[in-house]
Amino acid sequence: MTDHPIPRDRDPEGRPRNRRPRDAFGRPLPHDAQGVERVPDDYAPDAAEALHEARRLLGEGRPFHAHEVLEGRWKTSPQEERELWQGLAQICVGLTHLQRGNPRGAAALFTRGATRISPYGPPYKKLAQAAQSLAETPKTPEEAISTIKHLL
Repeated sequence: MTDHPIPRDRDPEGRPRNRRPRDAFGRPLPHDAQGVERVPDDYAPDAAEALHEARRLLGEGRPFHAHEVLEGRWKTSPQEERELWQGLAQICVGLTHLQRGNPRGAAALFTRGATRISPYGPPYKKLAQAAQSLAETPKTPEEAISTIKHLL
């Protein structure tokens, strides 16, 4: 085990947490920097709240934070819904990659997310088709975020 100058953030059960501040695109900032408000690690929204919050955050151009909301639902959802929430979170991470100038990473996540959500039928089939289309023909981050927000 290596000693680190800054100890790793851990919750009371010893699981790693990342309390490092982040910018609006979700990029880590130095520990002493002022970042944007984060989604709490223990956030456990119901389905309606997760979708509402994710749409709101996408409307603010913050797909990384929308991903954190959807991830909160994924971690606490019933087993039969987990692929759906994981796929939705992956699509939002794809949007984050577009914002960060990484179209290749975005395409991979759009494809993975689309594959996970397409079995859930309407309305997720249309969202999966849109994500796959973004993987094949990227748009600007703003256009991509708008497309996904309106289908979510």
